[in-house]
Amino acid sequence: MVKHQPLQVYERQLCLSCLTGIYGCRWKRYQRSHDDTTKWECLWSFILFCTFSLLLVWFYFWWEAHNDYSEFNWFLYNRSGEWSDGTVPILAATAAGFTYITFLTILALCHVAVGQQLNLHWLHKIGVTVALLTTIIGVISVTQMWGEEWDVVWISLQATGPFLHIGALAAVTALAWLVAGQVARAEKTRFQVMVLLIYLSVLLTLYFIPLSITSPCIMERGSLKAAPAIIGHQGAPMLAPENTLLSFNRALQRNVSGLEVDVTISLDGVPFLMRDRTLRRTTNVRRVFPDRQYDDASLFNWTDLSLLNAGQWFLKDDPFWTVQYMSTSERWSVGNQTVCSLEQMLKLAAKSKSSAVFTLHRPPANHPHRHDWVNLTLDTVLRSGIPQRQVMWTVDSNREMVRNVAPGLEQTSVQKLPLDTLHHKGISRVLLRYNQASAQDVRLYNENNISLTLYSVNEPWLYSLLWCSGVPSVSSEAPQVLRKVHYPLWLMSPDEYCLIWISTDLISFAVVLGIFIYQKWRMSGMRSYNPEQIMLSAAVRRSSRDVNIMKEKLIFSEVSNGVTSDEPYSENGFNYYTN
Repeated sequence: MVKHQPLQVYERQLCLSCLTGIYGCRWKRYQRSHDDTTKWECLWSFILFCTFSLLLVWFYFWWEAHNDYSEFNWFLYNRSGEWSDGTVPILAATAAGFTYITFLTILALCHVAVGQQLNLHWLHKIGVTVALLTTIIGVISVTQMWGEEWDVVWISLQATGPFLHIGALAAVTALAWLVAGQVARAEKTRFQVMVLLIYLSVLLTLYFIPLSITSPCIMERGSLKAAPAIIGHQGAPMLAPENTLLSFNRALQRNVSGLEVDVTISLDGVPFLMRDRTLRRTTNVRRVFPDRQYDDASLFNWTDLSLLNAGQWFLKDDPFWTVQYMSTSERWSVGNQTVCSLEQMLKLAAKSKSSAVFTLHRPPANHPHRHDWVNLTLDTVLRSGIPQRQVMWTVDSNREMVRNVAPGLEQTSVQKLPLDTLHHKGISRVLLRYNQASAQDVRLYNENNISLTLYSVNEPWLYSLLWCSGVPSVSSEAPQVLRKVHYPLWLMSPDEYCLIWISTDLISFAVVLGIFIYQKWRMSGMRSYNPEQIMLSAAVRRSSRDVNIMKEKLIFSEVSNGVTSDEPYSENGFNYYTN
């Protein structure tokens, strides 16, 4: 009697084992399944995708918020009273979480590609939950404490939008392989239609989204105006301690057009430069006057202020990670800086023919110069010898009196006021944060002969964007960086952008169409085989010595080779049974 015994030899699938093992701890073949994913696991897949999307926005936010890291750290200092770089742990946690979630998302997509059932391991579920909750808490915290910074996302999209569109279109085009495979393998028409509609909706949205993308850098090259003048905010605080003579000199060496400072009135009526309410962060007041370290900076007289060191903190805290690049002589100069008075700064500005703009802080209620603070500051300006046209006067209190006494001062507003109000008050310049003026506002101010200065602009991409918008001047904490920008980072005409847009869409459409056609042909070919043929065809793709990986062997009940009945014997690496 002869029996046909089909024998199957399983190949080792190392990549598939790693894929299912890392994602769901299913390392063994019997643990894997091609069945449909359960609803519970589909829910976790949706949570994973939502976490990835949220982390992507969160990561992008902190990437673009680099322009304002110093502002964030200063904000934290005012909350806690201790200086630290709060962006470091946030960036580290965000990068780690985003990398982890992106890795899991890629593994999930690979499961879909090979037709494996999704089964996220419980440890990963805990990790996804922690990442999601942590990100949500971070978003809520930033919104409550630093809500205006979210504007940087919409502003940055004007600079990155055309490139993000190409990247997103490339990613969705690549997903066509997975979508086409799922549609081709699916047996339910409703599922096929649903998947196709969702995918095509996303794809068509990306095809036409450039209609809503606007950027000042999409313009004719002949319309580009002169580069914005750069004003050193607190001098060059990345190269030297803020509001010190060394910082101002470093800024002037970078050819800034002006200096911007914060002014406080001392107890004996001397205007001096100080940004914080107290002296703890930028001086050694804790050592010299330990009992007064929490006192308002304006409650110190000039004699006491002159005793303080205003540079050692910079070497110790290294707020911009620049101390390591300083020479020994530079560190010595930094470590011997003192508190600078307004008059000293104005004389330096006059000597270098630079403009001067300052924000004046009114003394507290118990201060002896609570009411004559404007007069003291104005007297200091006039006494310094700086030409009045070089001074931007931002104090709104007693502005009419100041105009009568010093008509040459350039009246400047730090508020976004109607044009009629600006003209009525004789204001010829507006100083605003960069997120407070739109491209339309810039055009409106330029048309009405009102100069606009935006602060704080520290990143080349933002400087390039404002350059294309026609902003006349910017205030920066990084003049040494902006001075290296000799032309906008990118500039293209509307016709060039339209050509790139249409070409990208056509290439994407051709690739997607080709993928769907190929996947349909591939799956229809597989359906024409029976299971044994599919296994055999998969086997013959290997080397010639393994062509017979699936075969049948005729076995006679009486065999003269010495093999006993019902016992296995081996030949050429395969196990055979006689019966």
